[in-house]
Amino acid sequence: MPEVREVPESIREFERIAAHSHITGLGLDGLKAKPVASGMVGQIEAREAAGLIVKLIKEGKFAGRAVLFAGPPGTGKTALAIGISKELGRDVPLVPIAASEIYSSEIKKTEFLTQSLRKAIGVRIHEMRKIYEGELKEINIEKQQHPYNPYVQIPVSATIKLGTKDESKKLTMDQAFAMQLVQQGIETGDVVQIDVDGGKIVKLGKSKEAAKEKKVDISAAQVLDVPRGPVMKEKEFVYVLTLHDLDMASSRSGMDMFSLLFGGRERMEISSDVRCSVDEEVKAMVEGKKAEIIPGVVFIDECSMLDIETFAFLNRAMEQELAPIIIFATNRGLTTVKGTDIRSPHGMPLDLLDRLLIINTKPYKADEIKKILEIKAEAEKIDLDREALEYLTQIGTRTSLRYAIQLIAPANEVARSEKEKKIKKGHIERVEKLFSDVKESVNYLKELEEKFLK
Repeated sequence: MPEVREVPESIREFERIAAHSHITGLGLDGLKAKPVASGMVGQIEAREAAGLIVKLIKEGKFAGRAVLFAGPPGTGKTALAIGISKELGRDVPLVPIAASEIYSSEIKKTEFLTQSLRKAIGVRIHEMRKIYEGELKEINIEKQQHPYNPYVQIPVSATIKLGTKDESKKLTMDQAFAMQLVQQGIETGDVVQIDVDGGKIVKLGKSKEAAKEKKVDISAAQVLDVPRGPVMKEKEFVYVLTLHDLDMASSRSGMDMFSLLFGGRERMEISSDVRCSVDEEVKAMVEGKKAEIIPGVVFIDECSMLDIETFAFLNRAMEQELAPIIIFATNRGLTTVKGTDIRSPHGMPLDLLDRLLIINTKPYKADEIKKILEIKAEAEKIDLDREALEYLTQIGTRTSLRYAIQLIAPANEVARSEKEKKIKKGHIERVEKLFSDVKESVNYLKELEEKFLK
């Protein structure tokens, strides 16, 4: 029986609002922080300090250093790390990890940390290659019977004519290239790029003249101008890889550094000899002006969960020539260093703390909490009336900012159930009674301590 089904509104498109979806940068004007910008509110000194870190990273003057974000819960430590990653741009690698990942991994924690550190060092490789590029004017593919199936024809060679606005050339090619022509459905009028050394044909799009002749209203092919200049030219290709990518490529037998782009099973452990050879190769490319190093960032959240062995490893790793910037974050005060009986600030060894630039985050003020609530409501496309916003601000000041933010979504559901377009104070009061904050939960535990299981 034919069936018609409605698609729920929630799955028609991907629109996931995460805790820090609204963060687009650090909100700086030069090195000065704006009160409210790029989704960031308050934390002026911390944001300006983070801005200096970004400037040093971009200038390559901060390699092998580390920073610690220290402050109470809900004071924007993760938001600052995300802001730094947004400011650094797409090419600068950022590797965020939680301290618990180090212990839950299938490989040794030192290997996991080494791979994480090397994922945060980018290498921008410049390579000059000879290519043929132009509009396909003619194409002739020679075929013959398949050796195991006489009813199937397979390409064995091809002859094509490529032309630019200034020149044209006729080229013959073997079976490997002929197969690519067939597989990609390349036809006359297409603008193609042939990399002879790499053995690849890339279909760039359709020429404007060919697109006009076809007279189609909708086409998936990109319409391009016919290239100018000679058909055969030298062109610079830029690859942005990480040291870990190069390690993986070098550890695979019979593959070069670019072969990782075409798949293969990753090896869990990589030997130190492979990494040393990669480092030497990268240094040679940098000295030969064929590559440049892009120092990235490893962000380790809840670093107080790391043990003394991990801290010792990271302390040593920071001294290596090719080392990224490490950003730690913690909300712990004076606590025991894991794996020892030593009490230390933030649960970190004093010798490591002495090497860090420490950025403190402070609790938000009432007007800052109010602004953050406005930004979060706008990001989630929720309307709050003035009285509800004021009441949420009071809750955030009295309990925590996180608790106040968490009440917005359930309050919106209550408002929708009452056919209201805006959240009112009454809706906030209702969900406040249903969901406890941390202090209320602790008090409840103390009152009924005898009845809880021990």
